[in-house]
Amino acid sequence: MEKDMTTGSPMKLILGFSVPLLFGLLFQQLYSMVDTIIVGHYLGVDALAAVGATGSVNFLIIGFCMGVCNGFAIPIAQEFGARNERNLHKYVANSVWLSVIFSVVMTIAVVLLCRPILRLMRTPENIIDGSYAYIVIIFIGIPVTYLYNMTSAIIRSLGDSKTPVIFLVMSAVLNIGLDLLCIIVFHMGVAGAAVATVLAQLVAGICCLLFMRRKFQILRMNKEEWRREGNFMGKLCGMGLPMGLQYSITAIGSVILQSAVNSIGSDAVAAVTAGGKVSMFMCCPFDAMGSTMATYGGQNVGAGKLERVGSGLKSCILLGAFYSVIALGVILFFGKYLLLLFLNSDETAILGNAQWFITMNSCFYFPLALVNIIRFMIQGMGFSKLAVFAGMFEMVARALMGFVLVPFFGFPAIGFANPLAWIFADIFLIPAYLHVKRRMELAMERQRMA
Repeated sequence: MEKDMTTGSPMKLILGFSVPLLFGLLFQQLYSMVDTIIVGHYLGVDALAAVGATGSVNFLIIGFCMGVCNGFAIPIAQEFGARNERNLHKYVANSVWLSVIFSVVMTIAVVLLCRPILRLMRTPENIIDGSYAYIVIIFIGIPVTYLYNMTSAIIRSLGDSKTPVIFLVMSAVLNIGLDLLCIIVFHMGVAGAAVATVLAQLVAGICCLLFMRRKFQILRMNKEEWRREGNFMGKLCGMGLPMGLQYSITAIGSVILQSAVNSIGSDAVAAVTAGGKVSMFMCCPFDAMGSTMATYGGQNVGAGKLERVGSGLKSCILLGAFYSVIALGVILFFGKYLLLLFLNSDETAILGNAQWFITMNSCFYFPLALVNIIRFMIQGMGFSKLAVFAGMFEMVARALMGFVLVPFFGFPAIGFANPLAWIFADIFLIPAYLHVKRRMELAMERQRMA
């Protein structure tokens, strides 16, 4: 079931790995969109805004979990590329121990701090109770988030991007069914949407775990290999924590921006929520390209094939540019109709703001493509700490918009927040990649001469 990405055409490998990932991400966004559609149409605009108001803090915490798990998988991919089975086992075992520790500590901390954070973000009083009811359940499910993301990241690190998608699609269908059951039949309100999400992800995580144990011979480990070892944990934290912090630092900027949106009122929150759902769906290919680059870079660096890293990066950037043009056209011609999935046609002011938001975002999709492709390649090469600085650049840009421009210009400034953040990140990432590549070339040259 493993897939070696150290030989063969980079473009063919990237397409073969990223297409299943893309399908899974699209389906994930699809059930997220259906979730939002159900909330918006059955519970009303205030409920839609209540869920939307939690988006940035949700990304702050859940994004950290996802980043940590993806970071833990990088040494696994490198050892797989190097064909070092013993170290691979050690990294898998210690990543499991760390995931258990992180999930318990984070769950306790964020559940206790949940309502104070929402108040700090100036969540409007008419939606704060709904926001709390939704997000506290999502945070109780943090161990489930670690289960799915850690198991799926390990499977992808071994070159299998298809299997996690299959289980994700299955859980997406389950999620939609549970949404309808909890919201329409059991009348659980926005809390029902959160319960559905956690239960569906639990099913996906258990399926990944069972598949991984049964199908991957390379992961068969003895009792001694399950021992906790400080040096392996240290290396995993050195990869995982910077990636998690990169997500969280980026999200801090989003929290600041969300606070500015909240201060405008619940109608503005609803517009950004609907627009954000459309944008996230359209941006799935960029996320798939980024995850592909992490695995591709990790395996080829582990195999010592640095020349393939550059060719793979160029191929992926071409794909990103091609899709950016297509996505812009879709938003310009069909953006309004996509927004009507979440909003009623008589909500003209909200609809107009949401359309402005997605149009401005789509004009800058190519800088976003570069952010995902280059950042994840750098992480796959083993330089996760640099991703933190990229996240800081994004945070500064969004904070600038939230603190300075949104209070002065109002909603129109919100449309430029994400584009400015992507451009700021690229200003750092492009020279950072060139530095990393040159550094690794010199290191390999010294090894050959020794």
